[in-house]
Amino acid sequence: MKLQILVDGAPVEVDADLLNDVVEVEPGVYSILYGGRSYEARVTRSPDGLNVDTGGRRVSAEVVDPRERNRGAKRALGGGRQNITSPMPGKVIRLLVSEGDAVEAGQGLVVVEAMKMQNEMKAARPGKVAEIRVRDGDTVGAGDTLVVLT
Repeated sequence: MKLQILVDGAPVEVDADLLNDVVEVEPGVYSILYGGRSYEARVTRSPDGLNVDTGGRRVSAEVVDPRERNRGAKRALGGGRQNITSPMPGKVIRLLVSEGDAVEAGQGLVVVEAMKMQNEMKAARPGKVAEIRVRDGDTVGAGDTLVVLT
């Protein structure tokens, strides 16, 4: 059986048998064996689906239920609002966009420093910056909405 997963807004088909090599080692932390290598992925829920942090990279993901093809097709085309959230508590150190800016998929929006690491939050799909809810220097919590795209 094939699953369709939206990764940064782009549809990706995954063979369900590959999930046999995914083990949750603690809540929200997964060990993945793929191609003879081991990966660690941290998964957090957001209003728009899942945020997956692995190998220093952050992507948004959503598993599309094949029984809801119409709804999945609409999302694959990038419809609706998208909330960009903080994956963990930290401090906003730089805004990379302004309200009203047009953005492309993968474009950086805001940089959050957490645990002495800088994390750039990126747009999962093309859109327009509808709202910026933080300013440089703001402290944010895990799951706080930073930027809203339409």
